[in-house]
Amino acid sequence: MMANMFAEPTWAIVELFGHNVIAGEVTSVSVAGTEMLRVDVPAVDGADAFTKFYGGGALYAITPVDEATARVAIEKFRTRPVDPWTLPDRQLPPRVIDDDEDELQF
Repeated sequence: MMANMFAEPTWAIVELFGHNVIAGEVTSVSVAGTEMLRVDVPAVDGADAFTKFYGGGALYAITPVDEATARVAIEKFRTRPVDPWTLPDRQLPPRVIDDDEDELQF
């Protein structure tokens, strides 16, 4: 179904399970043999453009809109391309190889 509806790029507001919302230009693509929704978020108000991919199970609702409405939604929701999970004070220590062992030591 998704492949037929979004074969051509369409501006939309996409609601995801987990109370997340993203807006941008959506298309249906195949990734590793799985149909996914590609959301291309353009650069808006100084934020860089980025792309995210979502599997069908992550989708709650898709509302097709015009480009102007999508751009307003992009500014409102301020979705980030990647949430930071590693902070400088939480980085892994360097790996050390013990000469007496073949295994890596942390």
